[in-house]
Amino acid sequence: MRVTNEKFRVHLSRKQREDLEALCRQQRTPASKLRRARILLMADEGCPAGHRSDVEIAEAVGLCTRQIVRIRQKFVREGVAPTLARKQRAIPPRQPTFDGKAEAKLVALCCSTPPEGHQRWTLSLLVDELCRLQVVASVCPETVRKCLKKIASSRGVASGSAFRKEIGPGSWPIWRKPSTSTARRTTKSIR
Repeated sequence: MRVTNEKFRVHLSRKQREDLEALCRQQRTPASKLRRARILLMADEGCPAGHRSDVEIAEAVGLCTRQIVRIRQKFVREGVAPTLARKQRAIPPRQPTFDGKAEAKLVALCCSTPPEGHQRWTLSLLVDELCRLQVVASVCPETVRKCLKKIASSRGVASGSAFRKEIGPGSWPIWRKPSTSTARRTTKSIR
């Protein structure tokens, strides 16, 4: 099946062409955005170097011809900015395990006293307690660890960020004079 350029032709204005060329010269442009900009530049009907076919563009950028056609179609229908940007998902592929309420309960649990027989909360203890309290149906220790890292909390340790740090004379640095003098020559003379 041969794909033609008859319906969706790319016509870039001089300003659009300059902007796309500047985007291609930038050092920190995402690869997908750079690839789409190059496709639009090569597909432009008013290109000084000459218009290229979809097959030539596909070989140059490493995509199939159908993707080239889709990018041209999106440009004609929506413009330059939507063509270069990736479409954001409306719904994430997987719902997050912890929402705001669950995170708040996790923090409250971390700040509470640990179960009898334990000095502090461990990840496995937190997982068991969250499931027992039915905060979440199931959760793995790694998810709990990431959540705690995100909120910069510790598992009940007094030096963690959930507790106020004491600043007093005991924590101030003490500056002392060195016990030995450096007035003496420390290197030998070569004479």
